[in-house]
Amino acid sequence: MTLEKLAKTTLKPKKRLGRGYGSGKGGHTSGRGQKGQKTRSKLPLYFEGTKMRKSIIRRLPMLRGKLRFKAKPGKPVIFNLKDFADWPKETPVTVESLVKAGWVAQGASVKLLGEGELKEKLKFDLPMSKGLPLLMFGRSKTSGASS
Repeated sequence: MTLEKLAKTTLKPKKRLGRGYGSGKGGHTSGRGQKGQKTRSKLPLYFEGTKMRKSIIRRLPMLRGKLRFKAKPGKPVIFNLKDFADWPKETPVTVESLVKAGWVAQGASVKLLGEGELKEKLKFDLPMSKGLPLLMFGRSKTSGASS
């Protein structure tokens, strides 16, 4: 076995900028060049060099108002009439019963659409699309529908 075949057991530390002449990356200007604004400290990130042009910061619209970082409400889980073909007839369809059946997660919002047909009568207590009551009950039984 020779010295060049030995396994490398040491890791070289990263050269840290501006930590003196002995660090290999330090000393007089520490990689910033000679003189000028960019060699000094505290140059703002948004600085673009002149007052004549509109900077990118001034061109972007301001985000106004409070609570803009608050999460937006999720979209409702959509069900059609055909999805309730095997639903037990004696159980009313509510958000709570859908959670118990494992169809939706706790706290989810639900919306009912009118695709498909029901073979048995079911009691729904869910938000519905505007056209669904017309499909289920006909125009005369819905309130506010014009003929």
